[in-house]
Amino acid sequence: MHAAQFTELTLPLADESATVALAQSMAPKLQPGMVLWLQGDLGAGKTTFTRALLRFCGETGPVKSPTYTLVEVHEVSGINFYHFDFYRFNQPEDYLDAGLDEYFSGNGICLVEWPDKAAPYLAQPDLILDLQLGTHECARTATLRGFTERGRACLTAAASLAN
Repeated sequence: MHAAQFTELTLPLADESATVALAQSMAPKLQPGMVLWLQGDLGAGKTTFTRALLRFCGETGPVKSPTYTLVEVHEVSGINFYHFDFYRFNQPEDYLDAGLDEYFSGNGICLVEWPDKAAPYLAQPDLILDLQLGTHECARTATLRGFTERGRACLTAAASLAN
């Protein structure tokens, strides 16, 4: 998908609390200007992960899916977190029509669900988190790919869960 070198880690997530633990491990490594792509099927836990991540960063208000609003903004500790959901895009040009580029050029942290629906216009990620539904032994699998030093720092923090 990307020509850049990346580091990859795959983790089993036994239940929702494991998804929350993954978010908790990564939250301290987030930095202003980061872009995280959240991929996976419906119900795989993208919004659950985002909600937990925002909670561990200090968000106390509601964290809902932006499926109908495209973006939910959360200001936490002086940093804007932008939670996007492009599920309803019919074509990649819908991203351009929505005028969302400005969110990706500042110091906010962008969490993007369904990034494939906005390719090729979307800013490249520091980290991709791919959540897949699993088997009855393992509810989900998380595959993380770090494309930048900042993304790899999140991946390294998540690797502590494998021990």
